[in-house]
Amino acid sequence: MSFDIKSILYNLPEVKKPSEKKLDFNKKLKWTLIILAAFFILANIPLYGLSSNALQQLEFLQLVFATQFGSLISLGIGPIVMSSIILQLLVGSGIFSIDTKTPEGKRYFQGLQKIGVIFFIIFEAMVYVLMGGLQATPGFTGILIFQLVLGGFAIMFMDEVAQKWGFGSGVSLFIVAAVSWELFTALFQFIGPTGENCLFDLGNTPCSGNIFVIIQSVINGSPTDALSAISAILFTVIIFLAVVWAQNLKVEIPLTYERIRGYSVKWPLAFFYASVLPVILVSALAANIQLFGSLLQNWLGHPTFLGSFSQGRPISGLSFWISGSNLIEAIIRGSLQSNLIIQAVVNLLFYTIFSAIFAVFWVKTSGMDESSQARNILSNNLQLPGFRKDPRVLESILKRYIMPLTIMGGLAIGALAAIANLLGALTSGTAILLAVMIMYQLYQSVAQQHALDMHPALRKFIG
Repeated sequence: MSFDIKSILYNLPEVKKPSEKKLDFNKKLKWTLIILAAFFILANIPLYGLSSNALQQLEFLQLVFATQFGSLISLGIGPIVMSSIILQLLVGSGIFSIDTKTPEGKRYFQGLQKIGVIFFIIFEAMVYVLMGGLQATPGFTGILIFQLVLGGFAIMFMDEVAQKWGFGSGVSLFIVAAVSWELFTALFQFIGPTGENCLFDLGNTPCSGNIFVIIQSVINGSPTDALSAISAILFTVIIFLAVVWAQNLKVEIPLTYERIRGYSVKWPLAFFYASVLPVILVSALAANIQLFGSLLQNWLGHPTFLGSFSQGRPISGLSFWISGSNLIEAIIRGSLQSNLIIQAVVNLLFYTIFSAIFAVFWVKTSGMDESSQARNILSNNLQLPGFRKDPRVLESILKRYIMPLTIMGGLAIGALAAIANLLGALTSGTAILLAVMIMYQLYQSVAQQHALDMHPALRKFIG
């Protein structure tokens, strides 16, 4: 009996697509809220049989992976993103020849990606436990790995539900949820580092939330702490406004309707043409390097070239150089050193170069290249004024814009993410960048697709 890989890929378990061609706003909203509620519930269910959690201090990884280490969904979106990174590299480099522009090729690509996700769920669950990141109580190793695998499958199917029945993708929703929660606690957390409630004693018990830190600093006469907290809030607002402004940058190509003379429209090509995905992939790559560096140090008992870690933070090795440090706080506290400046430069180069690479791969594998855009334009009975209706002509014109926008947008969004990391916002600058861009794109998508079928109050709010 011959082995047919396609028969396996095409029959993997999946979430059923809705029978309606277009879901209404209320149904999408319902399923989006259900998925978000399920995500927060699973994030607060601790793993049974967990003895120690060596990963709980890796706060940056928890944001990028949209997870809570030590919970049922400790793997987060890591397996999904890792599978996407590797498959895009293989397809983009030509090692795998898959025509993702055809329905057959797209289905084959999605099947391979799901196989990759399943592999990384099992692989990462075993690595987390066997290498001591999540240490099991004696006799509970298998049970702990089984729980992690179940949580990984839950995230995988929740992502599919969000894609087919809700707004956006589960990966995007989970990142926004994790970052929003982190921002809220960074502002209003009244439980201090010692675990005590500082609201009852603002003068002496240290607070964690920056709002309470400012009040406490004024009471205690500590201008350095107050300035540090104020700068974190200020740069968070600046990053937010900068991302919203950059999202509006675009190139507009004038087009005319084939059958309606004198009526023209503009076809927009966003400056961030590959959207937020390149930064998600680069952040996940950096997070995985830090994660496996930490696990290897914990397992071997000594650091490797991936880095040396202290209290969850890299202090040397590759992980240190590709991570970003809070330069603003270092300046305020007078602790700025030359190695932090070199680290900032390396971090900037890492994010810009790899964001551009992933942007190119994503555009080529996701149907956003010039030939796909040309077909979309012609299928809408549009054409370039002054040119004959020929897809090759339209494709050659679009080629002047799409690849330059892809590369420049990838470089720009990578630089923006790196700079945001260095400014010392309330949480990771990359996380804020991702959350703002995802929410802005979600807002635009909802406003365009559901302007008529949403509730009048929501319609007025969205505008």
